[in-house]
Amino acid sequence: MDYTIIAVDFDGTLCYSNWPELGEPNKPLIEYLRAQQRSGSKLILWTCRAGEALERAVSWCREQNLTFDAVNDNLPEVVELYGNNARKITCDWYIDDKAVLPDTVRAC
Repeated sequence: MDYTIIAVDFDGTLCYSNWPELGEPNKPLIEYLRAQQRSGSKLILWTCRAGEALERAVSWCREQNLTFDAVNDNLPEVVELYGNNARKITCDWYIDDKAVLPDTVRAC
């Protein structure tokens, strides 16, 4: 694949929210993701939200002019490449408010 896949969390990352409520947008991150998408990157919304809470989050993102190539799922071309749809999302970058950087782990 000749593009970058970015998976991004919703609560506390795209949206300054207190689940299940919706909050203010993280405008710098949203602008960054839109620019990445314009440059050819694929975006995955990767969140623990499900059902109505997920629908509200996706709608909220659309209101921010942010759309996704997949939601809580792998891209179809990734599924085809590997011949299955693993539970772990295949991506180049995860953007999440709970992330631990590899350098932090090495220090342990």
